[in-house]
Amino acid sequence: MNRQEILSRLNPEQASAAGTIDGPVLVLAGAGTGKTRVITYRIAYMLASGIPPEQILGMTFTNKAAREMRERLAQLVTPEVAQRVTLGTFHAFCSRLLRREIGRLGYLPTFTIADESDQQGLFKQVAGVLGCNYEGFPLAEVRGMVSNWKNRLVFPQEARRAAGSDFESVAAQIYEEYQTLLEMQNALDFDDMLLLVYRLFSEFPEVLEHYREIYRYLLIDEYQDTNAAQFTLVKMLTGERRNLCVVGDDDQSIYSWRGADISNILGFPDHFPGAKVVKLEQNYRSTSGILDAANAVIGSNRNRHEKALWSDLGAGERVKVVRTASGESEAEFIAGMIGQLKGENPELCYRDFAILYRSNHLSRQLEQTLRRLGVPYRLVGGQEFFKRREIKDAVAYLKLLVNPHEDQSLLRILGTPPRGLAEKAVNALKIGRKTEHRPMFELLGTEAFRKQLTPKAAAAAREMVEVYARYAEMFATPGGLAPKISGFLQEIGYLDGLQRVYKDLNDSLKRRENVDEFISAIAQYEGRQSEAPTLSDCLENFALMEETDKVEEESANADAVTLSTVHASKGLEFPIVFVVALERNIFPHERAIEDGSVDEELRLFYVAITRARKRLYLLHAKERMQRGISRPSLPSPFLELLSEDVADRPEPEELLRPASDDDVRRAFENIFRLLKEE
Repeated sequence: MNRQEILSRLNPEQASAAGTIDGPVLVLAGAGTGKTRVITYRIAYMLASGIPPEQILGMTFTNKAAREMRERLAQLVTPEVAQRVTLGTFHAFCSRLLRREIGRLGYLPTFTIADESDQQGLFKQVAGVLGCNYEGFPLAEVRGMVSNWKNRLVFPQEARRAAGSDFESVAAQIYEEYQTLLEMQNALDFDDMLLLVYRLFSEFPEVLEHYREIYRYLLIDEYQDTNAAQFTLVKMLTGERRNLCVVGDDDQSIYSWRGADISNILGFPDHFPGAKVVKLEQNYRSTSGILDAANAVIGSNRNRHEKALWSDLGAGERVKVVRTASGESEAEFIAGMIGQLKGENPELCYRDFAILYRSNHLSRQLEQTLRRLGVPYRLVGGQEFFKRREIKDAVAYLKLLVNPHEDQSLLRILGTPPRGLAEKAVNALKIGRKTEHRPMFELLGTEAFRKQLTPKAAAAAREMVEVYARYAEMFATPGGLAPKISGFLQEIGYLDGLQRVYKDLNDSLKRRENVDEFISAIAQYEGRQSEAPTLSDCLENFALMEETDKVEEESANADAVTLSTVHASKGLEFPIVFVVALERNIFPHERAIEDGSVDEELRLFYVAITRARKRLYLLHAKERMQRGISRPSLPSPFLELLSEDVADRPEPEELLRPASDDDVRRAFENIFRLLKEE
């Protein structure tokens, strides 16, 4: 396909964005305006212009988005060429770069990634050493401060110098000790990946210049979600060429609590003078009735790039604002409407419906009611498969194969299942770690350490080290991961030992099935790779998965109503959407009202509205159960932004009516019509 053919498939604004290769470009892509299409066609246009695929770097925020881009690109060019373009998340890109360059900073390239539970363990360990492990000490708050420091590229010494209070001084000291522990274990947390690449680029200019020469053209997706560290890395990589295209929507910036800085997208024309700004406003998802409501809501926000969504999909149904008597009747109304709409439109499936809420706790009443009324549902953002205890234990066993320096993983698995290496052995390892400055796993293999144990425990330690040595050699050869992992977990005693960990037989069998499913996921991962992956590649892939990547395929494809927080629904769309509990102090959240961050809550409401394609119901209750007491509720002030011109306010009984003989007749006529069409 030549350049003209590529641009001919886009609307004028999309073509303008895709056809501008040189210099900085800001693409303001409103909800449902074809953002991914523009990015993939832009890459295809660059390739058709003679730019080598190896010079193009595209960074996203989820593996799912990167995968979708590559699949679409492969349809425009060839799978081989698409594979040569670097597409991935910020963290995946930084991790690959660090595997090659981190030796300059004193780490080994076999570093592992500390997950949330690893980090919690390390913080508790540091707090204990510093005497901050007493009840009531806000360790979670300190963890948040450390993450925030790293996202702003503040190193421990700088944090200590800038501390403005005693608490900040203590937090900075914890940060310093925590970082020391990570380095000792050759481990990185998620924030380190950005921080250490920044260190590399700052301390070794030749490394930065090397990657500038490789990646001459940058594309950044979801730019409104970038933090200070990501902005700095992008600016460093762009250099004087300034061949940077960022795509995003300031109206959908809803992750400040993760460190996202909306000023990155709002100030793009100032950060990159002379930047071309392209607005994508034609929405291909929703009817005009829904977009009128979305524009009315977001138009009241103070600090934004001006734009207004429009659609040629027709006016459609007007938005419905519905007030129910209680939270319970709200859930019953939704279940009834789902049944009624399915009866009137047999082509509708349960998966065409979504119920969105501001906070997770609001799902309880909905789940209870849907179960009672026999409406199938799936919960997005519940306990994720990879966060289950048995999966995290299995991962800890494997991480130790890749990185024997990681004490945290050894401490996790030493007594899982019980093998006689109890408290005495753990204490001896901790003492040995301090006095000999050697990794705990290395100490486990020494005769001096084993002499301190009972004969049974010493034999268990020896056997464990021998199995690890044997499989470390096997895993040195890439590929064949699933059978190797299965054999390793069997031989190390983990699989058969699950029954000793979980005494209930049914529970242990279920967890064994989960571990088997984990091994199957590894086989599937390996099958998708163009080259045989290493165990390190595999673990890194799972560690860097975002929440949206972890929804189980079977669950995602089930015919069930989706229950989700608005945050977790971003990027999704449904024909029919119900947004519940639109009440003061719930949506907007009371914390946002207190700290003055209502603008972001309004953007979150806008995201909820723009998930709907054909019908949208906005619900609030006269009273709602809170802490076991039914309390009166006031409507959300956001609902006042929806005038009579854009929303109807019917009573629930006007919408939800008992089925008549005519309804039944029409339902059967629809069924027969669909059968005839098939």
